[in-house]
Amino acid sequence: MEEIEAKTILTTVKNGQFWFGNDYNMNLYRGCPHGCIYCDSRSSCYHVDDFDRVRVKKNALALLEKQLRSKRKKGVVGIGAMSDTYNPFEKNYEITRGALKLLDQYHFGVSLETKSDLIVRDLDLFLKINQHSDVILKMTITCYQDELSKIIEPHVCVSSQRFQAIRQLSEAGLFCGVLMTPLLPFINDTEENIKEIVKMSYEAGAKFVYTYFGVTLRENQRDYYYDQLDQYFPEIKEKYIKRYGLKYQCQSKNIKHLRYVFIKECEKYGLLYKMDDIINAYKKSNTKIEQLSLF
Repeated sequence: MEEIEAKTILTTVKNGQFWFGNDYNMNLYRGCPHGCIYCDSRSSCYHVDDFDRVRVKKNALALLEKQLRSKRKKGVVGIGAMSDTYNPFEKNYEITRGALKLLDQYHFGVSLETKSDLIVRDLDLFLKINQHSDVILKMTITCYQDELSKIIEPHVCVSSQRFQAIRQLSEAGLFCGVLMTPLLPFINDTEENIKEIVKMSYEAGAKFVYTYFGVTLRENQRDYYYDQLDQYFPEIKEKYIKRYGLKYQCQSKNIKHLRYVFIKECEKYGLLYKMDDIINAYKKSNTKIEQLSLF
């Protein structure tokens, strides 16, 4: 695997309340082989050439340890924002596993998102981190049907395997949930898909489902996405062009109704769906504050 130079691994998050209470972000790899047709990380603004080719950051673990050791403020480290840290190469290289060991050693929490059931391999480390810090694990699931997931996310495990991973993590006592995002207009933004994902999330032991009713498109990413639409969903590209033009946020046509259905289903199964509620539920510091207030 090609190594690329990196000056830092850990970056400070200015507004963690916007995305699951992250205090820091970390990307150990650059690029992703999952081939998801909608991936925003293909956008030109991120300057990741040849995005489908995975590269590892040189001396990633040594850099990470140096930064963790120097941080005065402990906190939650977000993993998986720009590329899925559980790509196929991780099976052998174990860079992510090494990073989790360091987070445990220096008492940092973890907020990880993935589409891969390889996450279950590191169950032991998540449990160790969970003994002293905050842990939240997020599995992206955009469609309940395996057949559709094979098309829009072709090189990663299918949805049913992801639900099984959630079940294993949840049964071990970890705080897990589903990122039902993006919902692609004219493809998977249906009432049936939303209801089934929420139901299956509940059955798998998820604590929350978080969603975005649409997809974001910008330079470079839009071209790739439209090419995939032409290949797998003929005539849908024309609907996008007519309805959204060059808009960045392409929200579902029936967004009000779909949001109503989503909230109703989440409340039916007792699943969290608001960002603030999810953060408050998994943060141990908030639990301690609530316990102290009782006395």
